[in-house]
Amino acid sequence: MPVRAESHTPLIALSRVRRDYPSGEALVTVLDGIDLEIAAGEMVAIVGASGSGKSTLMNILGCLDRPSAGRYRIAGRDVAELAADELAELRREHFGFVFQRYNLLAELTALGNVEMPAIYAGRPAAERAARAAALLGRLGMGDRLGHRPGQLSGGQQQRVSIARALMNGADIILADEPTGALDRRSGEEVLAILGELNAEGRTVIIVTHDMNVAARARRIIEIADGRIVADRRVAPEAPASGAARAAPGGTGRSWRRTLDQFGEAFGMALRAMNAHRLRTCLTMLGIVIGIASVVCVVALGEGSRRKVLANISGLGTNTIEIFAGRDFGDTRSGRITTLVVADAVELARQPYVAAATPTVSTQGTVRFGGREANALVNGVSEQYFAAKGTQLSAGRLFDAGSVEARALDAVIDENTRKALFDGTDADPIGAVILIGTTPARVVGVARPQQGGFGSSQNLSIYLPYTGVQTRILGSTALRSITLKIRDEVDSAYAEQAVTRFLTQRHGTRDFFVLNTDDIRRTITSTTQTLTALIAAIAVISLVVGGIGVMNIMLVSVSERVGEIGVRMAVGARRSNILQQFLTEAVMVCLLGGALGVALALGFGAVFARLGSNFALVYSTGSILLALACSSIIGIAFGFLPARNASRLDPVVALSQSRQ
Repeated sequence: MPVRAESHTPLIALSRVRRDYPSGEALVTVLDGIDLEIAAGEMVAIVGASGSGKSTLMNILGCLDRPSAGRYRIAGRDVAELAADELAELRREHFGFVFQRYNLLAELTALGNVEMPAIYAGRPAAERAARAAALLGRLGMGDRLGHRPGQLSGGQQQRVSIARALMNGADIILADEPTGALDRRSGEEVLAILGELNAEGRTVIIVTHDMNVAARARRIIEIADGRIVADRRVAPEAPASGAARAAPGGTGRSWRRTLDQFGEAFGMALRAMNAHRLRTCLTMLGIVIGIASVVCVVALGEGSRRKVLANISGLGTNTIEIFAGRDFGDTRSGRITTLVVADAVELARQPYVAAATPTVSTQGTVRFGGREANALVNGVSEQYFAAKGTQLSAGRLFDAGSVEARALDAVIDENTRKALFDGTDADPIGAVILIGTTPARVVGVARPQQGGFGSSQNLSIYLPYTGVQTRILGSTALRSITLKIRDEVDSAYAEQAVTRFLTQRHGTRDFFVLNTDDIRRTITSTTQTLTALIAAIAVISLVVGGIGVMNIMLVSVSERVGEIGVRMAVGARRSNILQQFLTEAVMVCLLGGALGVALALGFGAVFARLGSNFALVYSTGSILLALACSSIIGIAFGFLPARNASRLDPVVALSQSRQ
């Protein structure tokens, strides 16, 4: 909104302005019926004792406060019609504030403090840095650009404050007790600078209780008990400037302004976090624990799932077992002889079957030398080992030639090897063992099967089913048929197809089917349920951490009210303040999330070194999701404190900065 006063229109006009403040159940009137006009280019001093209302009048003139009654016009426009962001624009582009206590931000250098109004105006970084350096150089601060306020004297800090007021080419300079905290020499220098600015055509309004300072102005307005009691000119009126001085340079592009403001918010967040490291660490602790818990639980669940699948693979990947009888425990199953090799042959030809192996079994006594043990003798085809995923620790598997020749080539498991060969010098491979009275030659030793229905201590021997049928059992009936289903076929569909096929062949359902995929689904479903339950508990810790972030951010807002007031005074919009505190909350949560992920990965490494039989399996998706959760927590729980900060009254915030 341009500030332009026509020759017949005063730049500033107050009409019957009153300002009341609540005090208990009553109202205290600080300004009572102020009528005042100030032309462009004047140098005015407002004087009065403490409590007279002069600072309140300055706050209203600078659009930091609003009158309770009456009208305030700038260049003919009623300030009451302006929204909060329009008032911020007015302060940013056309007002410059010089405070008694300087109100510089301790975290910024002199150059950074001066640049601040231009950041909110959206001016390019190079342009604003050059102008800030030029202004500081003009005020004798060229060798102090990188110094922080704590490294500067009072006079130097006030010079930085004046340079900040001029950064956006302010038309109106409002100086509140500009020499109150300075020694005499520094005060004279500051007043000389204000005089030079007035000589350039700027309107300068000084609020002071010192008549010596007021004497430097061309017009003195005296206020007492909230009323103007005197208004006199002490020097000829300077020629009024009919238009506002243009701010240097144009407003930056929208994207550049947004980027610069985000960079400022990011930098301030880092400085605030660094200034309160202990508080920041305690804030992040809940987020760290929550994120680490979620990531570890998800990794634990995925590791458990893979372990279950590996165990099921030990039984045979995607396999179906067909048994004689109605179900396990059927007393008639031993008398059912309709499950025969021809069934396995025909099933092997079905499009959904990758391999089919007949299976017969019997219990028998096995002997080697002077040792004997009871073992389960399994007659299978050469495809059985592929279907079951059997791996060798020594020797070889028998092949189709052994099956066709009805050979008794035996593959023994690790339990059988230990029972018959441990403690002997004999090599199991090539050794002849007796199964009952039938000799068989050991050709291979199988590794222990991972998974199954527990770690069975039974001894198992695998022979060609043809040899077992003819030379041991004397029967062609099968105990079961094992099918390996093609990978692209759904196991439920395959189970239904097998059931229909065999029912048609036998004319009745004298068999039952065990689908190993059912076991896998049941176990993985249980694992996922437990994982979800534990993850829900971990999420609760995230919520608790988020509440901690909100509490700390509320404390941070209360501690930095003065900073917020200064930023609003130099033109920060509500959205700028909201962005700054939201950015800080999100950064705290993101950093906590990153540390939580690192903690979870470290826990996984330690867990692996402990020698567990399965590992935590981390996924990029779960880690990214954890970091996204951190951001969401920062936004969700940081919004209320940030919103509270953005809605602070500038004059109230500045009053706290003066305490």
